[in-house]
Amino acid sequence: MFSRLGLLRQADYRRYWSASTVSLFGTQVSQIAIPVIAVIGLHATPFEVALLATVEFLPWILFTLPAGVWVDRLPRRRLLIAGDLGRAAMLVSIPLADILGFLTIWQLFVVGFANGVFTVFFDVADQSYLPTVVDRDELVEGNAKLQVSASSAQILGQPVGGGLVALLTAPFAVTVDALSFVGSAVLISRIRRQEAGREVAHEPARGSAAGSPASARPGMRREMAEGLRYVFGNRYLRSIAAATGLSNLFSNIVFAVFAVFVYRELGLSPAAVGLIGGIGGFGVLTGALLANRIAQRLGVGRTIVASMALIGPAGLLIPLASPALAVPFLGGATFLAAMLGVIYNVNQVSLRQAITPERLLGRLNGTMRFLVWGTIPIGSLIGGVLATVFGTHTGIWIGSILGLTTFLPLVFSPVPGLQRIPDRVDEHAREDGEDGRGEGESAAVSELVGGAGSELTGGAASDLGHAGQETPTVIPDPH
Repeated sequence: MFSRLGLLRQADYRRYWSASTVSLFGTQVSQIAIPVIAVIGLHATPFEVALLATVEFLPWILFTLPAGVWVDRLPRRRLLIAGDLGRAAMLVSIPLADILGFLTIWQLFVVGFANGVFTVFFDVADQSYLPTVVDRDELVEGNAKLQVSASSAQILGQPVGGGLVALLTAPFAVTVDALSFVGSAVLISRIRRQEAGREVAHEPARGSAAGSPASARPGMRREMAEGLRYVFGNRYLRSIAAATGLSNLFSNIVFAVFAVFVYRELGLSPAAVGLIGGIGGFGVLTGALLANRIAQRLGVGRTIVASMALIGPAGLLIPLASPALAVPFLGGATFLAAMLGVIYNVNQVSLRQAITPERLLGRLNGTMRFLVWGTIPIGSLIGGVLATVFGTHTGIWIGSILGLTTFLPLVFSPVPGLQRIPDRVDEHAREDGEDGRGEGESAAVSELVGGAGSELTGGAASDLGHAGQETPTVIPDPH
């Protein structure tokens, strides 16, 4: 039994995993409480609800690229702790404003935007920090265990969140999420494993003048450009970014007005929505348990393509839901999308972490977040406009139908030919593109695909917080 714990036997990973679990549990409460505050408490219009999601994810467009540079310059653990404490402070302002009678939709906009900024830096640092806590050959297990904790938190947290909203009222239920961030910060502060050279990487070398070559480093703009070139120059990364970005664009046309749809048109209670979210938690757990096994059977590339391709059909269950069948239809959509999303994310994030040199991890994750989460506020804004012009239900239908196409960038790429996650990263792989493979593409990847990397292998496609979650499930994580 003890051997089954795997990475959980390691103290530092256990603290990292526990921090994620505590924070994810609190997040589930806010996922229920904040939409209830907006839709029921403040009587927000569909466009205002969609604008709330837009404002919350706007920082991913504005700040993600510089965040990637700063994550490569600064101690990542400190950024994680600061991000947790900053978000806790912002969330506490909601129940305080409610007590004083000052709570408005405008405050939710401010809290959403500020939390988005903190989350940008936290999330980029978080994905870049995992390879410090575990070895590269342990990344799939590390990411999978984080997804198991996410599923456990969702299974329990969503129904409990609905109960807390009924018991404490929605503004006070948010306090639970604030406390979870504090707990996460404490646990992360106890991680002992050091980031190699990172504590002093941003300081001049001893005995060097401030303007000497030893202390000089490229400017912010140049380093952001390097991250962009790295992603666009790598055939695997750019196709993954395109598919994930499209998925987030179209799914958030739906998610932008999802709360309006379930509370006003379907007449569900917060407890029923919590139950649906709990069903999605079982999907997360199932996906985490299957992610590695399916990849071993189909190959990593085919698993990535197939899981993304199946998410679209699962999303069609949402507009098909009626008041009488809301729970089974939405629960089914949530379960399938969560399961497939975890399978997709575990494999594609592990691939990215494995093929990227450590010095570029911050910029890689910052660039990927800019590309794939930058589409979220755009989708939310489109969803609000569609719901206002054509009605909430029609807007959801449009987003769901468009979601059927998101796997196409993966089909027309070398991703389906990739059999397994690389065992190593070559720091000297041709980052300047001289070998014809594209900037930053690891030599290890080319060896593993057996020469198929340059072919279009569309036929293979017939066969997708913490932990790299980039394709939101039916009830999206606001963090």
